Amino acid sequence: MDKPFLSIIIPAHNEENRLPQTLEEIDRFIQSQAYAVEVLVIENGSRDRTFELAREYAARMPFLHVFQETARGKGLAVKRGMLEARGDYRFICDADLSMPIAEVNRFLPPQLQDPHVVIGSREAPGAVRYNEPAYRHFIGRIFNMMVRVLALPGLQDTQCGFKLFSAEVAEKVFPLQTLAGMSFDVEVLYIARMMGYPIVEVAIPWYFSAESRVRLFEDSMRMAGDLLTIRRNARQGVYSPVPR
Repeated sequence: MDKPFLSIIIPAHNEENRLPQTLEEIDRFIQSQAYAVEVLVIENGSRDRTFELAREYAARMPFLHVFQETARGKGLAVKRGMLEARGDYRFICDADLSMPIAEVNRFLPPQLQDPHVVIGSREAPGAVRYNEPAYRHFIGRIFNMMVRVLALPGLQDTQCGFKLFSAEVAEKVFPLQTLAGMSFDVEVLYIARMMGYPIVEVAIPWYFSAESRVRLFEDSMRMAGDLLTIRRNARQGVYSPVPR
């Protein structure tokens, strides 16, 4: 296979029910593209057949590579995928495919010129949320307000599960990531901004899944603590930013 232009990284914890449809949709997408794509499924501490099922698909999908990260944590899975990937651009993709995969082309050249970090946004002008309960949106906005105050002023949606990094940024930022859980998004964006990379938000259509794994109150409290950890790490020089 040629060196891929795009790597799609799917962290997968107990995803045996949703992963097959997602891989089939991505397969159809890849067949219609003029550029080379690889897909990396990072199985992450599952108790079901996620790993075995992904390997079965890999046997008939030559673009698909499957890795196993036994310790649970979405941040661990994404970090592994970003550093295993070979693509010029590396795209985090939630296994529920709540954003249609064809939208990824809006994150890439030529739609965006020389992108470094591009994040899907459910809050940017033109974004549309489908079927999301109002209380979930409200709690998400409270957490985003904390993110903007403590870590990333100006960004409206750091927690959407669809983000793209150039190979250059991925290989500088992800080795410095320390958080294993869901706040890894904020940490890697914080590091990228410290290094001087611009972050672009792209408005997306986003479809709420009733099978969402987010535990609103418990996860929000944990993530609030993670924001303080990010600030402390920055003060202590843990991220050692290197100017471009």
